[in-house]
Amino acid sequence: MTVVALMWEAWAVQDRGAELLEWARAQQLGREPLRRETFRASGDRVLVITWWEAADMAADLPELPEPAADLITRPVHRWRFESLGG
Repeated sequence: MTVVALMWEAWAVQDRGAELLEWARAQQLGREPLRRETFRASGDRVLVITWWEAADMAADLPELPEPAADLITRPVHRWRFESLGG
């Protein structure tokens, strides 16, 4: 088994960062990840990282969807990483 970290990052329309953060926190996934953390940054950016136990990096894993187009300034950025331990 591999631990895969999915990173999801969105940039809110100016002054709507709190709304994007609330939206991201409310999103339910198809199943519970090993861990889920939500971050915010300057410029009304929101980052969500979820960790999953999977057969490999290409596994079909639940991901956060795209927010409404009028809430974000650009399409969501997504990355996958394989955990290599501490």
